[in-house]
Amino acid sequence: MGGDLTHFDKTGRPRMVDVSGKASSARTATACGYVVFSPQAYKIVCDGGVKKGDVVSVAELAGIMGAKRTSDLIPLCHPLYISGVSVKIERDDAEHRFQVTADVRTDGATGVEMEALTAVMTACLTIYDMAKAVDKSIMITDVVLLEKTGGKSGDYVRKE
Repeated sequence: MGGDLTHFDKTGRPRMVDVSGKASSARTATACGYVVFSPQAYKIVCDGGVKKGDVVSVAELAGIMGAKRTSDLIPLCHPLYISGVSVKIERDDAEHRFQVTADVRTDGATGVEMEALTAVMTACLTIYDMAKAVDKSIMITDVVLLEKTGGKSGDYVRKE
């Protein structure tokens, strides 16, 4: 195994976890979250009434970009070679919301949970930014890791 896996050195200062001794393996992570609107604002967004353009396409692209920049945003997060990212945004007309789901894949010594969560949050924030002129009461809710595979800790599936 690699070095000490604590996040602090002997003086109490933060440091990046040493993963140099960890085996490389296929790893995946899936996360999701929701962007909730008032019924009126949801209709405007769905009907393409947002001045900034196609909310869903832009937010999906932003989510992919967010996953790729995770280590620039989250302190002590390892920069990773990401072999694949997909961000899917689906309408939920009954609840006046969009569901954002991100799947991230890599083959490496550390997992991609943070990349999946960052992809979701970046997409959600992009939806908010693009639609805030229509509705200031937009909510971003329930951003969670749904599952992850690979690594020493094994697989994880969220139980609802």
